[in-house]
Amino acid sequence: MQLNQRITAFSKLGGFLKNFEFKNDFTAKNLTLDQKWFTGFENIIRNAHVYNAWFTEDMVRLAIKGWAENLTEESLNQWMNGYADGEKKDAPKKVAVVMAGNLPLVGFHDFLSILITGHKVIAKLSSKDKFLLPYLAEVLIHIEPDFKDKITFTEEKLPAFDAVIATGSNNSARYFEYYFKNKPHIIRKNRNGVAVLTGNETAAQLDGLATDIFSFFGMGCRSVSKIYFPEDYDFDTFFNSMYAYKEVINHDKYVNNYDYNKAVYLMGLEPLLDNNFMILKEDPSFSSPIAVIFYEKYKDAETLKAQLKPSKEQIQCVVSSGFTKNEVAFGHAQQPLLSDYADGVDTIAFLSKI
Repeated sequence: MQLNQRITAFSKLGGFLKNFEFKNDFTAKNLTLDQKWFTGFENIIRNAHVYNAWFTEDMVRLAIKGWAENLTEESLNQWMNGYADGEKKDAPKKVAVVMAGNLPLVGFHDFLSILITGHKVIAKLSSKDKFLLPYLAEVLIHIEPDFKDKITFTEEKLPAFDAVIATGSNNSARYFEYYFKNKPHIIRKNRNGVAVLTGNETAAQLDGLATDIFSFFGMGCRSVSKIYFPEDYDFDTFFNSMYAYKEVINHDKYVNNYDYNKAVYLMGLEPLLDNNFMILKEDPSFSSPIAVIFYEKYKDAETLKAQLKPSKEQIQCVVSSGFTKNEVAFGHAQQPLLSDYADGVDTIAFLSKI
């Protein structure tokens, strides 16, 4: 199977996904495959929360929307054109992927990268997300049957493999580093999104920041969990923009986290800013608990840049406007491009060398 065949297959999968971005009536769908495929995936989307309460229908569709927008023939070609040796010319390798389960389809980029470069994928699924990707793999195989012998899923011990990509916490990363030390590997750790405000943001930018904070309940590595405010910042402006997401407090697991963290901080006499569905706490750390955003104040941009430089391995992305070269625009933290690699490690370059 040639690269152009693989790109065509994934672009057709992207077309399939476009039918599930929003809660549309089934009869309005553009049926490019048999109806059973659409009905089956719609049922998985609607029932994902039964197996993982964080996977609400809205959040699953948000993840699908991102992949539907990325899986176009134009985007895939542009992505792969940047790699002269991106396509594997000799025997394909078996690449294991230890997948996280914090977001719907969080392992899809690795799945795509391995297959698009001509390798075989062995995906060890998280128990928190074990239905969405296997179903899409079935759709992909239906579109391009040559993928059938290139995709393996397991929840047990990994079978023999040649290289591995593993994502987990900082603690599990230490285990991965030891366990996979004799294999070519990418090991990903905890990272977080941060935002830098100047006080001159537009209402639209602050609305975008709210999306960066609350999408996927703040559980993604690109979710903004830390904000840097200028001194004398008007927090009323910030909280007014967050108000659009007030209904998040009606989610059982979210409100449990909100109540618990608030109680812990109050018992510790910690000073807090609170709007009854999110908490702002001044803290130098990057990784905040669910329903909590850590913040610090800064005097000037250059001093803040110097402060952040030693912590770059803890930061997945910086959301800002005019602060730094590789910043992400407000509202786009959860809309990475195909070339926006987790932890800044180029997955395609890694796969082309194994």
